[in-house]
Amino acid sequence: MKQRIKIIRAVKYTGAVILTAGILIFLYGFFISDRSLWTGVGIGTVMGAVFLFLMGVFFVGTEEKLKERYGKLDSKTKDSE
Repeated sequence: MKQRIKIIRAVKYTGAVILTAGILIFLYGFFISDRSLWTGVGIGTVMGAVFLFLMGVFFVGTEEKLKERYGKLDSKTKDSE
């Protein structure tokens, strides 16, 4: 359980940092810069942060469900010994 909490915490903080950077880049491109390139980069960064967070939560949820259903997951089975 502690491993999943560590992964969730890492995904949460990484996503928050990237999301903040993306919002700042978007605001810079939209209001300050006269080039529209920065606006697109900001939107892409925000989308990347959301995607990163959702994939992290999905992987942790999938692992939790698999361990709940099948118990401890081992790569070796007793039949192969």
